Amino acid sequence: MSTYLGAADIQGLAQMLALRPTKTLGQNFVHDANTVRKIVQQAGISPSSHVLEIGPGLGSLTLGLAHHGATVTAWEIDPVLARQLPLTLADRGVGDRVRVVTGDALRLSDVPAEVTSLVANLPYNVSVPVLIHVLEHAPWISRILVMVQAEVGHRIAATPGSKAYGAPSVKLAWWGEWKVEAPISKRVFWPEPRVDSVLVGMVATPPPGGDALRKRVFALVDAGFGVRRKMARQALAVFFGGVNAASEAISRAGLNPTDRCEQWTLADFVELSKVDVP
Repeated sequence: MSTYLGAADIQGLAQMLALRPTKTLGQNFVHDANTVRKIVQQAGISPSSHVLEIGPGLGSLTLGLAHHGATVTAWEIDPVLARQLPLTLADRGVGDRVRVVTGDALRLSDVPAEVTSLVANLPYNVSVPVLIHVLEHAPWISRILVMVQAEVGHRIAATPGSKAYGAPSVKLAWWGEWKVEAPISKRVFWPEPRVDSVLVGMVATPPPGGDALRKRVFALVDAGFGVRRKMARQALAVFFGGVNAASEAISRAGLNPTDRCEQWTLADFVELSKVDVP
């Protein structure tokens, strides 16, 4: 029996489980062993790694992580898949390295303190909310490598002033430096998605402050990007209680009130969030 799940294995399991992959749950299963090996190697997984995997599905990536020696905590929202996964892992000799949790990753709250990495094929429709939620509850994670829709991956890793730059780019920068690390072919999935995919990764950096500051910065970011392409003094008028108050706060933070928020870095938003306006 092969270490990895090939296309025939994936489709055989799906047939056995009467599984009809749903777009709602983002169920596109990886069946290419080389892709799995690439992800595991690129994520820097070693026998000392404790990996959090969101949406393990039928277990393609889980097997790769476990066979590389990692301990894995896998969160799976689909109870049918969550019941099958331990059986698949046991058949291939790695059942003792993986703990499967049935639950919604957006309600995840008890991430083991030993977790060092997040490696996953994320459901494309909730990729950004899941990443933010996980990092809010496990800010000690030092390495992330996830498969996401290409458009979303470029948005996450975007830099100020670029077309893709937005609230997700700023918020996720709170925990580390992000970059698009590799394209992923549609052909490695079953069923084949209609969109392109990429691997987007993070290496952790020290956050700019504590949780109270983060919440204020994120509220400011939401306000700033709520209406795109407006001058910052207009976009932030409601947040600060008027255009004049917003202009004053922006100037006191060393920024230009006629800038657009799309031009500002996380550090700019942090400085602005610290300004007290009467």
